[in-house]
Amino acid sequence: MTAEQQTRGAWPRGRWRWIAAAGVVVLFGLSALDLYQHYTLGYGSLAGAFDIDLDAGPLALGLGLGRAISLALAWSRPRLGLLIALLTTAVTAAVGDAVSPSEPWPWAATAVFGYATVLAIGGARGLTRGQLIRWWFVAQLLSVVAYAPSWTTTNLAPGIVMAVVSATGAVLGSLLRSRSEARWRLAEQEVISETERSERARLQERARIARELHDVVAHHLSVVVVRADSAPHRLTALPAEVQQEFAEIGEAARASLTEMRRVLRLLRDDEPEPELEPQPGLAQIPELINSARQAGADVQLKGVVVSEVDPAVQLTAYRVVQEALSNAVRHAPGATAQVAIGRSASALIVRVENGPGTPAPIVAGSGHGLIGMRERVELVDGTMTAGATSDGGYLVEVALPIGEDGGS
Repeated sequence: MTAEQQTRGAWPRGRWRWIAAAGVVVLFGLSALDLYQHYTLGYGSLAGAFDIDLDAGPLALGLGLGRAISLALAWSRPRLGLLIALLTTAVTAAVGDAVSPSEPWPWAATAVFGYATVLAIGGARGLTRGQLIRWWFVAQLLSVVAYAPSWTTTNLAPGIVMAVVSATGAVLGSLLRSRSEARWRLAEQEVISETERSERARLQERARIARELHDVVAHHLSVVVVRADSAPHRLTALPAEVQQEFAEIGEAARASLTEMRRVLRLLRDDEPEPELEPQPGLAQIPELINSARQAGADVQLKGVVVSEVDPAVQLTAYRVVQEALSNAVRHAPGATAQVAIGRSASALIVRVENGPGTPAPIVAGSGHGLIGMRERVELVDGTMTAGATSDGGYLVEVALPIGEDGGS
């Protein structure tokens, strides 16, 4: 966005609006007095050629109003303001003459400074250097046209003064525009710097969390893997069932380590590399239930595993079943759990219900597991209900929307 687009239609604010309004009023009054006192309006070359008799008073007021309007428009429509200023000067040259050779013509003193001011304001409001040069050149062309009929006898000094003063206004306008653009660029850089600082703080926080996870969780999981794998060698004469239990514990810990490494990569990398292994889904739920059974839980799977469902929905269903079974084993040991998976016309329905266990059932809303499940479900625009059942057990039920083709 250019400076002209950013400031288009904007009248000055604060005290500058009163200064701008006063400048318009002053230019109107001085222009009208200057034209009425120092020019014989109604008897110019055009009026004489067509034998037109015009009243000098209203004409001076009208031309003064035109200059004032050109200055007022310079803030919002600089091109239109410059055009009106040129037309006002052209009309002045056509219908009026200076009362003496010493008076500037066709550019009155108020016209010269008015046009230079409009050029300066127009530059500050977005006119490019090339546009300012073109408007300056058009003004000099008007002077040449006005001087052409009596080139040898006309005083050219007013035209030279007009060229110098208007050039000064154009240069000032170009400088003001450059200053305005520099301020805009500085403001943009400040916004960019603030965004970069926020992004850096976010990445640093993610790196800190990754370090904490690695130092605490991953370390303890590694210890579990090492102790589980080495137990059959350290402890002699272990029954085969116990050795198998240690092997399964080590395998579960290794799977947790793999998941932990994936989470750490997500935290450390803004754009992590694609996972080489597929995410767990509905097809892996039977394996999850077998693992829970091997850990001593009584889990029953009802319904069929639905296929052709969006991977994000499948991953959410898997995580819900995983967390619900973990809660059941942790808070209701010895209870029977039932996992039911089905599909309605527009949603995948997942139910995990456990009976009462020892020592006590899960209390609704306790822990962070339910919060995590609810957040996962909401990410795919699903719904979740969880609460105690009438027999003292606990029920988690989610509905994950799916399209006709299985997409989310």
